[in-house]
Amino acid sequence: MDVPVIPDALLGQIHNRDCLEGLSELPDGCVDLAFADPPFNIGYDYDEYDDRRDADDYLSWSRRWTAEVVRVLKPGGTFWLAIGDEYAAELSVMQKQDHSLALRNWVIWYYTFGVNCTKKFSRSHAHLFYFVKDESSFTFNADDPGIRVPSARQLVYGDKRANPRGRLPDDTWVLRPQDIPESFGADEDTWYFPRVNGTFKERAGWHGCQMPEQLLGRIVRACSNPGDVVLDPFAGSGTTLAVARKLERLPIGFELSEEYSERASQRLASIAPGDPLEGTENPLTSAPRTSAGVKLSDRATKSRPDDRQLELL
Repeated sequence: MDVPVIPDALLGQIHNRDCLEGLSELPDGCVDLAFADPPFNIGYDYDEYDDRRDADDYLSWSRRWTAEVVRVLKPGGTFWLAIGDEYAAELSVMQKQDHSLALRNWVIWYYTFGVNCTKKFSRSHAHLFYFVKDESSFTFNADDPGIRVPSARQLVYGDKRANPRGRLPDDTWVLRPQDIPESFGADEDTWYFPRVNGTFKERAGWHGCQMPEQLLGRIVRACSNPGDVVLDPFAGSGTTLAVARKLERLPIGFELSEEYSERASQRLASIAPGDPLEGTENPLTSAPRTSAGVKLSDRATKSRPDDRQLELL
């Protein structure tokens, strides 16, 4: 059977288009891996999108674009969805009931440098849903050294019997576990990724909802192979597609904002296959403790929270 092919004019680029329009031009079953970080419908100030939809309208729109993502996935394709608390349950059920996807993991990416809320518990996490189209046939590269983490035997006990390749991580992803050892010990084998703060080298500086390259790197390595097509229907700052190119995958994305699309395209054009990912793979083994804290006089020079997180206060 012939495998559907994306036209050369579309592949390898970020297109300044509404994702529903762009996805409609892709043939059925042409994408290996899709990662989506859509608007959360919490009032974030996008330049080309109204993030204050009625709930029914938002869910109806979500049903349409996720249906298109599922349509373009190959039979053995994978779909990762990042979403906030407000619609996490609804979108998870939607993928399973409406689109017949199988949920393999409900990953929590936990970060300790969140926003301090004054009228509710502070938010310090995001939901990452890992779906596959066919529960009996999908890509998961469990032996890729890029997705494995040091085990408790390696980090805590120095046990010579420990597998030198480490082990697969759990489904909780932590920012700086070295700052909270009593809560998240090394023996829990959680996932460690820094949120992209304003002082980080990889920060684009013009998009408030940027995910870390190392986080996307683990997903791309685990759920696709070199030469596979990786789709992001909400390209934003272009991180998913930048990581895909660095890891020798074929990126394609859509972005509604003309400004974001142009800047993300420039970022993508500056990358060559094989370039290293930004950020630290294992902060637990590489980052120092920050027990001294931050002086009040220094706070003005520190990074501010992501704009989308500020809307959650």
